[in-house]
Amino acid sequence: MSKFDDAVAKYVAEAKKLNLDVSTGLISTVAKGLGPVIYNADSELVSTSDKAEMDRVRDSFLVKKLGLAAGPELDKAIKEVTDKMGSSNRSKYRVLFYALLVKKFKKESVYA
Repeated sequence: MSKFDDAVAKYVAEAKKLNLDVSTGLISTVAKGLGPVIYNADSELVSTSDKAEMDRVRDSFLVKKLGLAAGPELDKAIKEVTDKMGSSNRSKYRVLFYALLVKKFKKESVYA
């Protein structure tokens, strides 16, 4: 298995553990889209308690990457995904966090 395949397998296992409804295909394409970020122990995780990071997720991922209009519904969606992954869960993988946001806004076509 390649390093990428190992990372995807880790994310798929975590999704199953958390009972998240995210396909292996979406996990793989989101991971590919994130590139080398997934190989860094710090950047592969999302810190939902860091307001600056949540602003970056909203502005750089939801608005720029997914093409969504800025507004309070984006912050609400981030909160929903945080709750779904478990607010006390310290291992919120960026790939899964982003994949859940992609599904929430039905933007799978961005990764097609």
